[in-house]
Amino acid sequence: MNPTQPAPMNSVQPTADTILTDVAGMLRTVLAEYGDDDVVIGMSTTFNRDLELESIDLVTLAGLLEERYGQRVNLAEFLAGMEFDEIIELTVGRLVEYVVWSLKTTQAG
Repeated sequence: MNPTQPAPMNSVQPTADTILTDVAGMLRTVLAEYGDDDVVIGMSTTFNRDLELESIDLVTLAGLLEERYGQRVNLAEFLAGMEFDEIIELTVGRLVEYVVWSLKTTQAG
């Protein structure tokens, strides 16, 4: 197994901490293109104000989320249910909560 790749999410119950670690790693991958891969990323970090992500960066993040979790986590669908102001103020924590919820929902179903 590649040490930079997280362990597969088989029957392991996802937690906010493990998902935050995964999402922060994905965000660092996206930010590395700008030379900003050493930024501190926590639950209250905002995508717009703190990380200054552009819409194309969200597309890249969506691809990384799908690569990691499959179709169980759909960032485009998650964002489509939000108002513009909610997207502007979106925090890493809210995305983490969505990912945890999505994974738990698909495991239960």
